[in-house]
Amino acid sequence: MRFEISKVLDAIEGRVCTDPSLARAVVDLAEVIRYQDIDGGRPASLLRLGMVIDALARELEEDSVPVYAVVHRALLSDADLTSNERMVVRRWADDGLVEVLDNPGDRMFEVADLLGLPVLTRARADGLRGRYPWLVEQAGRVLAPVPGAGGPVFIAHVGGGHTPVAGERSPAGAKLLSRQWRCPEPGCALFGGGGGGGAFADLARVERSPAGQPPPSLRGGAPTCPRHGARLGDAGPRPRSEVLAVRVGGLIRRRFVLTEDQPAVVGRAPDQSGGIVLGQWLNDEARRWISRSHVQFELRVGEVIVTDVSTNGSGIRPGGSMAEGDRVPLAPRQSRVLAEGDMVELYPGVQIGRPGELPAGAPYTPNSVMAEAPTMAMRLPK
Repeated sequence: MRFEISKVLDAIEGRVCTDPSLARAVVDLAEVIRYQDIDGGRPASLLRLGMVIDALARELEEDSVPVYAVVHRALLSDADLTSNERMVVRRWADDGLVEVLDNPGDRMFEVADLLGLPVLTRARADGLRGRYPWLVEQAGRVLAPVPGAGGPVFIAHVGGGHTPVAGERSPAGAKLLSRQWRCPEPGCALFGGGGGGGAFADLARVERSPAGQPPPSLRGGAPTCPRHGARLGDAGPRPRSEVLAVRVGGLIRRRFVLTEDQPAVVGRAPDQSGGIVLGQWLNDEARRWISRSHVQFELRVGEVIVTDVSTNGSGIRPGGSMAEGDRVPLAPRQSRVLAEGDMVELYPGVQIGRPGELPAGAPYTPNSVMAEAPTMAMRLPK
C-alpha cells in the first residue's frame, strides 16, 4: 500500500504549480486535507487534494488540471499527516510548486483576484467584498468542495453559479505579471533561480522560467515575496509567453507554455527535453500515423510558428473549422503562423490550439490522479 500511495502522490504532484499561465484554481492545502467528510478517513490526508483536483477536472471536462496551492507553514510538521506526506509537502515547497506562508487565507484570495482564478474553499469570503469585489461578485468564483456520489462536487459558496471559469487578470495582476521579480533571500523557490535551498534543494526538479513566476504579494503597494516578506527587486520585463492546449478525442488533455526561449515539440513520444507526449491518449491507428516528434511550436516576436517535423504531415484548421474542404495541408518541414482561432490537426480528433478557441463539451471522463490510490484509503459516498 505504501508504494501505491507514493504513486498517487507523485500523480498529484504533477497537478500542483504556481505558474500563472497553467493554474486553473486556488486552494488552501491545510484546509483541503481536512475534508474528512469527503472520504470518512483519518483526520488529515494529502490524498484529499487529489480528490478535489479530480473533481475540478470533471467540472472543467479537461485532463491534467493544475491547482495553485498555498500551504500554512505549520503543515510541514503537522502530526496528523504521515512522515511521507510531510516529506512530500516539504519537497513541493523546496521546488516552488506550492507557496508556504504564515497566513495562507489572505494570499489565497489575493492570488485568485490577481490571476482571475476561482477559489476552492469552504471558508466564508463575504468579508472580502470590499477588497476583492471581482472575486466575490462574479458567479462561480468561490466554490466549496462537498461530498458527492463518486467523489467531491462543487457548490457555489459566494456569488452564485457553478462552473469555475478562469477570468481576466485584474489590472494589478496584469501589471505585476509583466515584470520579472527577484527575492533578496538566497535560494527563494518562488523568485529565485530554481530549487528552494531546503532539504531537497539538490533534488529540485523545477527550473522555473521567468514566464512561470507566481504573482508577487502586494504589501503597502509594493511587490513582496509572500514566503519571506522581503521587498522584491524588478529584474526587467517578463518574457512573452503563449499557452497552447492539446485536444484528443474532444477533450483537452494538456496545456503547455511557449516562450521565445522555450519552443515545444509535440508528438507520440518526442525525445526532446520538455516534449509533449501524446502516446497515452492515442488509439492504434493514430499511433501509427503520428510521429514520435510530429510538430514543433515556437514563439517569435509574439507570433506562434508551427513547423511540421513528421514523416506524414499535418493540417491547419483555419478559424477552427472542421469542414474537410477548409483543411490546409502542412507538409513535412513546412512552417506556418498559427493565426487566432487556428488549430493544428495531427490526425483526425488530435488537435492543438489556444485553449479558449478549442471546442469543448465532449462527453468524456478525464483521467484521474487517484487511479493508483488503494481502495481502502478512501470510502466515497454512494
